[in-house]
Amino acid sequence: MQTFNNIKMTNKEIVIKAMKEFFVDRDSMAIERYWHESYLQHNPSMTNGHQGLRDILKNNIARDFKWVPGIFIETGNIVISHSQVTGWGPSPLIVVDIFRFENGKIAEHWDVVQDEVPAEKTASGNSMTSFNLINPGE
Repeated sequence: MQTFNNIKMTNKEIVIKAMKEFFVDRDSMAIERYWHESYLQHNPSMTNGHQGLRDILKNNIARDFKWVPGIFIETGNIVISHSQVTGWGPSPLIVVDIFRFENGKIAEHWDVVQDEVPAEKTASGNSMTSFNLINPGE
């Protein structure tokens, strides 16, 4: 459990807050608040460190960008999330992010990204999203 502005937060809560402030609110100060200064990035199109994050914020987030969080799992210093992203590419994406924490900040990140296939076009007829399990009716 970490403390931000005198509020105790789990690593999972920190990831949710960090992702919202960075990607949705486009708050560049979120980088210093939530990401470790020696942040390691394993996505092959992104660079390490705070500058890599600044570059993403400056160059890669479309105005119509939308992040819809779904399932989050926390175990020790690892948080795994499953979400839907639109505005990052030509079609909606399903993303699994893996975050490693060090000293209360996100120190390392891996992700798996795939194009979303509408439920009616999947072999099972099931949606690829998980946010409907977290926020019923949305």
